[in-house]
Amino acid sequence: MGFVALAAWVLAALVGLYLLARWRASGGLTSQATKVTRFPAALVVGHPLAAAAGLALWIAHLATGSAPYAWAAFAALMVVVFQGFLLFTRWLVGRGGRHARGAEQAFPAAAVAAHGLVAAATVVLVLLAALRVRGT
Repeated sequence: MGFVALAAWVLAALVGLYLLARWRASGGLTSQATKVTRFPAALVVGHPLAAAAGLALWIAHLATGSAPYAWAAFAALMVVVFQGFLLFTRWLVGRGGRHARGAEQAFPAAAVAAHGLVAAATVVLVLLAALRVRGT
């Protein structure tokens, strides 16, 4: 199950990198006109960095079988989920049409949905795998 979680995590990361590339190509931080839909720089940078740190911890868990690495990866994933939820809600507000549209409007809805669904699956798989190694 640990390697299935790894595959899901990598897939979520690849779709996330695609979204980040689309956002940057559409102007990134420079094209954000209002504070309502703006993606804060710390959030835009922190989300993928926390995800990469968690992924590194998960790989360390898979390499060593160490439960603390598994739980540290899960904790990092919870930070990533919170940040992702903040980004998602700001994206939804901007798509509502009431506010100025920024670079995040270049996101295809299907890619956003795929990223979120694969990320949700990753959380479940990591939790289940971490629970399995808890006693060992």
